[in-house]
Amino acid sequence: MTYEERMKWFHEARFGIYIHYGLYALTGRGEWTMYSERISPAEYAKLADDFKPAKGCTDEWCELAAAAGAKYVVLTTRHHEGFSLFDSKYSNFTAAKHGCKRDIVAEYVESARKFGLKVGLYYSLLDWRFPGYFEPKKFPESKDALVERIHNQVRELMTNYGEISVLEYDGGWMADLSGTKEERIDFWRARELNAMVRELQPGIIINNRSGLEEDIDTPEQVVKASASGRAWESCMCIGDSCGWGYTRFNPNWKSSEQLIQYLLSAAQGEGNYLLNIGPQPDGRIRGEEHERLVTMGNWLKRNGEAVYNSKRCPLIGSSAPGEVDLNLQGGWTRKENTAYWCIVRWPGKVATAINVGTAPVKVTLLDGGQEFPFDYDAQNGKLKVYDLPALPPDPLCNILKVEFSGPVERKAEPSLAQWLF
Repeated sequence: MTYEERMKWFHEARFGIYIHYGLYALTGRGEWTMYSERISPAEYAKLADDFKPAKGCTDEWCELAAAAGAKYVVLTTRHHEGFSLFDSKYSNFTAAKHGCKRDIVAEYVESARKFGLKVGLYYSLLDWRFPGYFEPKKFPESKDALVERIHNQVRELMTNYGEISVLEYDGGWMADLSGTKEERIDFWRARELNAMVRELQPGIIINNRSGLEEDIDTPEQVVKASASGRAWESCMCIGDSCGWGYTRFNPNWKSSEQLIQYLLSAAQGEGNYLLNIGPQPDGRIRGEEHERLVTMGNWLKRNGEAVYNSKRCPLIGSSAPGEVDLNLQGGWTRKENTAYWCIVRWPGKVATAINVGTAPVKVTLLDGGQEFPFDYDAQNGKLKVYDLPALPPDPLCNILKVEFSGPVERKAEPSLAQWLF
């Protein structure tokens, strides 16, 4: 399978749901609790017998992801705490051997396919329970045991659950944040590891967190486009950036409007948006997350054409990293000779775009198809759309669908001061 064939569905998807779930949910203080509070492995392990996610919770996750308009899901099969949500021959610290005594990954994979979602698996390379991770020279046998377990468990994940579309590594850094890129690759035996993954799952997409670049970049908590031609995925929490796993008191929830704008920003940079939820101790989704995802899904039902399988658009406000959005209204996505003007700040009855280098032939509101008159000046590249509603038709975000006479181009300005004369 070629790179383009493997990546096709990923570029079409644009939106996925991340699911951080593990023993840390029981603490209500986030997924780093074991390390941040320096809880000993023996003490922390006592949580395992109380890990009892409700039956059917994976259906709830995946049904909600599909309702949100997401096309794939990614579950934390094992986070830094070392507790595996899957049945493993290489560890007794698993959901299959404690608490619920169930293989949650198997249930999740079945649910994802039931709701038409591509299956992604997250796996943390580091495990806080191994002293060899923190001091490999002092505890070489522990370090070797950790790496051997990683290779064995990743093999299980790539063998026991059918087709896996995405493998998201994490935790590939050294405990003291030292080491060159090559040293990190050697520590995890990443080349050997990923060669095995690709042999078992020829169509898989692998992220860049094993030390190797692989297929996709994964910026966290920001929407930051990679260079054109490089696939990327922005991973983000709905609440505070420190709360991937369930955090009981998490006051800074992003609004539905903000989340839609982040999604659009990712699409404008030809990237994906992987939005995280952190199920409660019983595996259920909290109301704040449910409400926002349903709102996003309803918006995407009306406006998803501007997001799914979108491409970069050269018009001002979308294409250049760090570029000021000069029209102050929103950026653009594109499909062939059609561009989608994503207006997050409604301008009133007239919307103006500048430096448009291709003649428009039709302008409509994507949601409902209402057509609007417009003027286009080929000399200065200014497009004005008239007779818009005085108030925004959709309080979240509105998309003007602009069909052009040919490939969408940006009109160059011979000088920055030319418009003054």
